[in-house]
Amino acid sequence: MQKRVPNLIQQKRQKKVTMLTAYDCLTARLISQSDIDMILVGDSLGQSFSGYESTIPVTVDEMVYHTKAVMRGNDGPFVVADMPFLSYTVSLEEAKRNAGRLIKEGGAHGVKLEVVGPDCVDTAKAIVGMGIPVVGHLGFTPQAIHQIGGYKIQGRDSKQSDYLIDMAKKLEDAGCFAIVLELVPSDLAMLITDSVDCLTIGIGAGGDCDGQVLVTLDLLGFNPDFNPKFLKKYETFGEKSISAISAYKKDVESATFPGLENGYSSN
Repeated sequence: MQKRVPNLIQQKRQKKVTMLTAYDCLTARLISQSDIDMILVGDSLGQSFSGYESTIPVTVDEMVYHTKAVMRGNDGPFVVADMPFLSYTVSLEEAKRNAGRLIKEGGAHGVKLEVVGPDCVDTAKAIVGMGIPVVGHLGFTPQAIHQIGGYKIQGRDSKQSDYLIDMAKKLEDAGCFAIVLELVPSDLAMLITDSVDCLTIGIGAGGDCDGQVLVTLDLLGFNPDFNPKFLKKYETFGEKSISAISAYKKDVESATFPGLENGYSSN
């Protein structure tokens, strides 16, 4: 069954919302078969898929391309596409146009934007006004990594925590149905969750949010060198993949593969 915004909001304080990233058709299909609630086509694809050093180089065209691929494999989860750097901060008209592209061309059900300043509240409201579901993003915002000064916990002092609580309420008033809280102290995330009726989805924000999101490739252990505290690896496919590829190389070099069973006869 296709997930919709009302279905997701009804889960608040009743059942945790599950969200994972996908950048391609096959991953989306696997996630759909696992009964996950939401798929995020994250601009994290810049690092996880394209090999950029950050999310900043990702373009709207890239997001549209990957969102289309995900939608071909999606069967049930609510799909949210990230609005990449510079796609929503130049002007309201440009923000609305780019959000529309992710829905019309990419096929996404909603969009997510990082709140890098107070003006983003008006941007979220304008996009919601187009009939597009919006997810806000507070705490550590990767698109502002140069301003923040690296991967740092946000909201540890009273000024920051008050700002995040206030922004969460303003995003809800703007019409956001959910807010991602990234790298936020657990007690602050709980306060924000209790102060809004929209969903909160945490990543590095403790267990009291209404839901959780992780990068799928991270939880599957495809990058053995990436081990942040908030991540739980459910598999070690990175190591298993290297072992499998090495076994393939050995079989080809020793003429073990392909064998008779892998060939075709002329009959």
